[in-house]
Amino acid sequence: MNPAATQCVRMGEDTLKRDVTRRSFLAAAGAGVMGARLARRAAGAARELLVYVGTYTAGKSAGIYLYRLDLGDGSLRHAGTTEGVVNPSYLTIDRARRRLFAVNEVDDFEGAKSGAVSAFRIDPKSGALRLLDRRRSMGGSPCYVTAADSGRFVLVANYTGGSVAVLPVSEEGSLGKAVHVEQFRGSGPNRERQEAPHAHCVLLDRANDYAYACDLGTDRVMAYRFDRRTGRLTPNVQASVSLRPGAGPRHMALHPRGRAAYVLNELDATVTAFALDPRQGTLRELETVATLPSDFKGQNTSADVHVAPGGKFLYCSNRGHDSIAAFRIDTATGRLTPVGHTPTGGKTPRNFAIDPTGAFLLAANQNSDSVVTFRIDPQTGALGPTGHRAEIPTPVCLKLTTPF
Repeated sequence: MNPAATQCVRMGEDTLKRDVTRRSFLAAAGAGVMGARLARRAAGAARELLVYVGTYTAGKSAGIYLYRLDLGDGSLRHAGTTEGVVNPSYLTIDRARRRLFAVNEVDDFEGAKSGAVSAFRIDPKSGALRLLDRRRSMGGSPCYVTAADSGRFVLVANYTGGSVAVLPVSEEGSLGKAVHVEQFRGSGPNRERQEAPHAHCVLLDRANDYAYACDLGTDRVMAYRFDRRTGRLTPNVQASVSLRPGAGPRHMALHPRGRAAYVLNELDATVTAFALDPRQGTLRELETVATLPSDFKGQNTSADVHVAPGGKFLYCSNRGHDSIAAFRIDTATGRLTPVGHTPTGGKTPRNFAIDPTGAFLLAANQNSDSVVTFRIDPQTGALGPTGHRAEIPTPVCLKLTTPF
């Protein structure tokens, strides 16, 4: 175990009631607002979600922050802070809700040109984090991490290194040395941002049969078969799909029905819809649409993309325009219809998250140190202000989970 496992962790000691299982909560949540009502009814007194906030720690941030989201009014209440974690810029929580994994977005770790991945145990009573282990990510500036449903592997995307690595996870939650590394090669037309490959995202499909990785540097989405037993990646029959030159694919979201995928392109502020064959793992481009209003003339880079529970709406964040773009999804075809743009109430909205009931969207405004809560209209998908915000230093990633 890494010596850093002895770090002091300061967390709130409030307990969360064990009123609802993850399965019953998410099953109820799938139907939008009706799901939210059913979920809260089933939960009884448990009307909160845990919200973990990843940050950059070069300034005022102390590490990973824990908040509680009130599912009644959308307010956020601070519950604790895990200190001493360097640049935990992206987080993920395993399916069993026992572990949280964070990238450490640095370029040098333990004398190697690499970032790291940190593994934490989640306290079942308070939600507090205890560091278990930390390992090299096998590339510089890791910026995305995904946990396999089995809990046996995590996959990490290394931005500077332009690679994807698979790390094993023991039953106790410690990390092993990478069992597989995929090194990307190539470049794109944008000389400042695409001089080399830049892996920015890696995620698994619903069945954990396929893994997809966005390479911002080469305008490609890589596709692999994922061996759930060994963790190894093998290029799929369709090894990659190409986006428009200079698009800069950054993040990807899969539709809950498993037959559509959406790639957010950072550099040209667009989102590309794909038809997804869940059996073959192949992607077929449907359309590419702008994430910005047609009359916007300023500088912008798009950052994050999510499909709302129920699969009716898609949302994308814009940094520069400082907004969330909303789209209605045609569930038969996967195509998109613009709904509108909502200012995030801050600067540079990087990551955002939608609660499992589909009632609230939380936007992390990196450069104005705030997380702002919006209510989602279940009929139109439009976002409305709740009046609630939390002041958090440089928030860059939000992960929500149900109480224990």
